[in-house]
Amino acid sequence: MNASAPETATASATEIVLPGIVEPAGLEVRVRPAPEPAAGEVLVAVEASGISFAEQQMRRGKYYDQPAFPFVPGYDLVGTVVRVGPGGDAALVGRRFAALTKVGGWASLVALPVAALVEVPEGIDPAEAETVVVNGITAWQMLHRIARVRRGQSVLVHGANGGVGSTLVQLATHAGVRVIGTAAPRHHDAVRALGAIPLDYRDADLPASVRALAPNGVDAVFDHIGGAGIADSFGLLARGGTLVSYGTAATKNEPGSSRLPVFKLLGRLLWWHLLPNGRRTHFYNIWAGKRRPANFRNRLRADLTEVFALLDTGAITAQVAARIPLGRAAEALALAESGTVTGKVVLTSDTP
Repeated sequence: MNASAPETATASATEIVLPGIVEPAGLEVRVRPAPEPAAGEVLVAVEASGISFAEQQMRRGKYYDQPAFPFVPGYDLVGTVVRVGPGGDAALVGRRFAALTKVGGWASLVALPVAALVEVPEGIDPAEAETVVVNGITAWQMLHRIARVRRGQSVLVHGANGGVGSTLVQLATHAGVRVIGTAAPRHHDAVRALGAIPLDYRDADLPASVRALAPNGVDAVFDHIGGAGIADSFGLLARGGTLVSYGTAATKNEPGSSRLPVFKLLGRLLWWHLLPNGRRTHFYNIWAGKRRPANFRNRLRADLTEVFALLDTGAITAQVAARIPLGRAAEALALAESGTVTGKVVLTSDTP
């Protein structure tokens, strides 16, 4: 018999369905029977789930390995355990956890493996915790596991006002790294407040502007854009520097295969990496290493725990662009895609 919190005994769950390649208004709100956790699983009442760039690509059919339509998006979530599966630990009920899901997070109730859970420190608001799940893991791993930045170095962060970008800026600044961040001029004050030197991403000669600040190049570039501009990112590296590519935003509106832009990008990165010029390139994939699930989960848990600790102590602050109820996911997705916000748009469990 499953252990559960009596106040959450519900027979149904609300979920947001992406039915195909649609505009944000095409998202569907559906109600279905509440999932039943299996052995080794828990049922989580979702308090916050984020809108990442991944979902923006998914609705265009442009995310590299997205499932077939229709499906429930939602790359990550924060929520409270309300039931455990057969033989599960009843002590988990009532505790708040975060989880990386890739899909399925845009729902009111989600069944998750216990192994996927990362505990959220008491006192951290669920929406604020949500902003640093996929964004925090991504930023931490790119900064410390791949680029391995050191105090006194300089880095360039493209999209410094975005979810990953704003987290990267804060983590780098906290590590004693000088940050140059690109963003639209309307976001420059926010980027500056995070600790970066802002530059206009539309600057016709952006490389020259970066070189004016870092004449010998930067020690790392974090680029989610891809496309033709990736060559400029590589050219701005100092000797010994690292280009970390983690997306192909430049091609999100181009018709055709979702995989071809990634393959092209990987080919360029591999070629540059092999050149004898003292620079490194890396394509970051948050799911790398998943074939060894225990190691993957341990690393993920360790890194997210580090980020939560910084959030808990105020060393970094959550960049919540907006809190919008789950039932208004279409509005939230449109806002996230508008380019007018700093940080991450969060879907909440609040009633509209």
